Order: sequence, then structure tokens, then C-alpha cells
Amino acid sequence: MTMSAVADEDAIRRVLHEARVWAIVGLGDNPQRPAYSVARFLQERGKRIVPVHPSAATVHGEQGYASLSDVPFEVDVADVFRRSSDAGAVADEALGRPDISTVWFQLGVVDADAAERVGAAGRTMVMDRCPAIEWPRLLG
Repeated sequence: MTMSAVADEDAIRRVLHEARVWAIVGLGDNPQRPAYSVARFLQERGKRIVPVHPSAATVHGEQGYASLSDVPFEVDVADVFRRSSDAGAVADEALGRPDISTVWFQLGVVDADAAERVGAAGRTMVMDRCPAIEWPRLLG
């Protein structure tokens, strides 16, 4: 993987500041899962979160959807809480939606080939990072 395929700190800062609608892929109604607390963190900072999980559960007051393709409105970021082995398929689904400008793989989620595809499509790719960690570090 080339480093150009993965966003630098300025790009991450821009995504955190500008992106309004975050599809949280892997967000179910289990408060013990990291996606649950990260989604709440983003909500508390004025972001709209969209739970994307096969159960399509409503989480933090937001209607859930079984897949990114099922979300009937525009999304800015696909924030992926899935195993690395599953993340590439989610990235490809996100690339099928022209509204999704950023694919964000959470801590521990790494797929270099998916990062290359996202970068080649002209989208922003963030990998192995968490917005709940990057926000205070980059935005204060």
C-alpha cells in the first residue's frame, strides 16, 4: 500500500470538521461494543449517525439499516467497525455510493487493497484510526 492511499492528518481534520452524516457500519444495540460509544461521541459533537448492521436496530434514537445500500439519504462517511477480512467488501459498497466521500476503517481494521481502491476512486481513506481519539488530538 502506498501512503498516498491513506489520509494525512490535514485530511482527517477536514473530515472530522466537515462531514455531517456518519454511517456506522457494525453499529448494533449492544452498549458493550466500541461502535456504540463512538457513535454517541460523534452525536455529542453534532454529527448524525446512521446505524448499519444486519439487525437494522435503532440506536441512539436513529433508525438502523441492514446495509449501506439501504440508507435512503446521503451519507458523508462510512465508518467501518468490521473485521479486516470483511472491511474490503464494505469499502466496495461505499464506493458504489457517490455521496460517500470518506471510508474510515476503525482501530485494528486494515485492508491495504481496499485502501488502494478507495484512493484510486478519488475518495478519502482513513485506516486504523478512531474519530473519538483523533477528534481531541486534532481539533482540541
